Amino acid sequence: MCHNNLEIDFGDSINFITGQNGSGKSAILTALCLAFGSRARGTQRANTMKDFIKTGCSYALIHVEIKNHGEDSFKPETYGRAIIVERRISESASSIILKNHQGKKVASRREDLFELVEHFNIDVENPCVIMSQDKSREFLHSGNDRDKFKFFFKATLLQQVEDLLKGIETHIGNADSLIDELEKLISPILRELQELQAKIKSMEHIEEISLQVEVLRKKLAWSWVYNVDTQLQEKSELIKKLQGRIPLCQSRIDQCLKRIDELNEQITKKKAQIAALMEKTLEFRSKKDDLKHNISLATKDKLGLEEDYGRKINYIQKLEKRQKLLDKQIHDTQEQHIRNTQAEELEMQEKLKQLEEAVDEAHVVFQRLRTEEDALQENVARAKDEFNNVVCQIEENAKKLSGIRCHIRELQLNQSSKVTAFGGSKVIRLLELIERRCERFRRPPIGPIGSHVTLVHAEKWGLAVENAIGRLLNSFIVTDLKDSLVLKACARDANYDYLQIIIYDFSIPRLNIPGHMLPDTNHPTTLSVLHCDHPTVNNVLIDMGNAERQVLVRDYEAGKMVAFEQAISNLKEVYTSDGYKMFSRGSVQTILPPMKNGRSGRLCGSFDSDIESLEKDASYFQDLDEKSKSVKRKLEEELRSLNENMQSVKRRRIDAERDLQSKDFRLQDAKKSNFAVTSTTNTSSDELLQEESKIVDEIQEERKLLEQIQLRVNEAETKRNHFKMLLENICESAKVDIDALENAEGELMKIDKYLDA
Repeated sequence: MCHNNLEIDFGDSINFITGQNGSGKSAILTALCLAFGSRARGTQRANTMKDFIKTGCSYALIHVEIKNHGEDSFKPETYGRAIIVERRISESASSIILKNHQGKKVASRREDLFELVEHFNIDVENPCVIMSQDKSREFLHSGNDRDKFKFFFKATLLQQVEDLLKGIETHIGNADSLIDELEKLISPILRELQELQAKIKSMEHIEEISLQVEVLRKKLAWSWVYNVDTQLQEKSELIKKLQGRIPLCQSRIDQCLKRIDELNEQITKKKAQIAALMEKTLEFRSKKDDLKHNISLATKDKLGLEEDYGRKINYIQKLEKRQKLLDKQIHDTQEQHIRNTQAEELEMQEKLKQLEEAVDEAHVVFQRLRTEEDALQENVARAKDEFNNVVCQIEENAKKLSGIRCHIRELQLNQSSKVTAFGGSKVIRLLELIERRCERFRRPPIGPIGSHVTLVHAEKWGLAVENAIGRLLNSFIVTDLKDSLVLKACARDANYDYLQIIIYDFSIPRLNIPGHMLPDTNHPTTLSVLHCDHPTVNNVLIDMGNAERQVLVRDYEAGKMVAFEQAISNLKEVYTSDGYKMFSRGSVQTILPPMKNGRSGRLCGSFDSDIESLEKDASYFQDLDEKSKSVKRKLEEELRSLNENMQSVKRRRIDAERDLQSKDFRLQDAKKSNFAVTSTTNTSSDELLQEESKIVDEIQEERKLLEQIQLRVNEAETKRNHFKMLLENICESAKVDIDALENAEGELMKIDKYLDA
């Protein structure tokens, strides 16, 4: 458990093992317990056997030699002067082997080991044989005699004897109850046995009767044999008579077979004839179906054409009626025109002139108001855009001002305590918890790493170093896994989520990197611009952060040359002072831009200049915010006045539009009435004459179409009659074949019946 391999030779008398805590004293006692058959939980050191395997190994082996001398020796003829017990523990199982003094395998069963242990009285679970640390603590800390008596009771095996006696007493009680139950179960069986004995006596009498029955059956069988012999004589005489009729029957069978062959030949001929007739019938049916389909199509065409013919006749009649009605309207219009007077026409024209002038005046007013409204809408939209721009500028200035003030507070906090730059107030709470719980740590944790390093030329390389090792600056270093778990618990109590913990051996001295393992360049590395007094922090930056292989350059072009063109050995990454990261993996070259909101001042020694610069920026943005707010107020007043003017102009424009529409409606009504009085007679008569001429032309065209439809109807009727004639001819020609097919099928049925007979 503590050592890869440990061998101990015990003396013949008492053996004392001393050592510091955790040096492996209890491991020797645990190995002896496991060798003599104890389970993992019985050692109170592990839950499973595989927990005893040392980390990094695949198995554990325990080898114990027991002297086997004198009168109390165990099977000396088998094992000899020594007994070897080996227990091998693997990830999946454990095995026990017993060997003799020569190392030959004798047994491997657990029962053999128990027999050996019982012989030598090595009860590893008895505290008088092996007292573990927990049992010792329990014995020493027990304050009353009752607990000590319990311990004595168990150690002297009296507890085991008492348990065995109680178990035996329980078994005896169970056996007595079982005997009582069995006796109760046997009593009905005894009664059944007596009844069976009575039945056996009656069965013996029945057996005598059955023997008599058997004798009578034998006599009956011989009587049946006599009757059968008489019947056999009669049947043999009948067989002799029938044998004389066999030649006559054979001749009749031969005649029937010849007739069957003839009928089979006739059936094959009839089937061939029927197949030929069926082919002709199928051809006839297909032709018949085609002709029926053509006849139905021709009939549909004829009916459709007849419907078109009827519709055309009805349409022509309607046109003729329309022509007569137009003649009458033309005559009435001409008479109305004669009755109209000239004075009415002059009065109507004067009225139309006045209405047109009023409409023109209303239209001028409407156009002027609409132009004024459009101009005001443009001004309002322009003012809204300016107002929105000012609002956006105010919000942006407020965000920048808030960010600057937050940065100032952070720098002021960092100035008061350098530790807060690497985790804020959470890291302060964490450090307080670590200090209160320092006794739980094997070695006090180191962190955050950023508080143990300082940067040379911080104003020049601050952003580059932050990009290179920024993820490690908030980390803590512990010496082993146990301290890591304690630190995680402290971080949870301090509400410090996602704390990065690095496990590193504090005993390793400061690493000195040889010159041939450093990048071959004149540019500084991350490690060269950092000053660190703590060797463990320096080692972590090298082993975990590769700080000795990260090169820092001035600008973008110099970074590209160092990263991709000069082929520098031992180079991992290149960082520029303005935040670019460059590296190549094989043939792939990668350039990452600066991170947004990148921080560069956490490693500075003094923050006064940064705070003063940020305060100037804050005052500038505050003045800019006041100016923007005054401009916003002016724009709000201007926008409010423009909206009021636009609403007033809009109401006047709506009133002018309504007035224009009413005057325009009166003008249109007057024009319509004048048109009905004056121009209706002139224009309507001409239109009616034109319409009448169109109707006459349409009637002539429709009659031509009617003649064409009649011709198509005649053609369809002729086509339909032609298909009917073809169908009748085919039916007459196929009638003979159909009759022949029916006759052949009838003859075939007769032949089949005769053949079956």
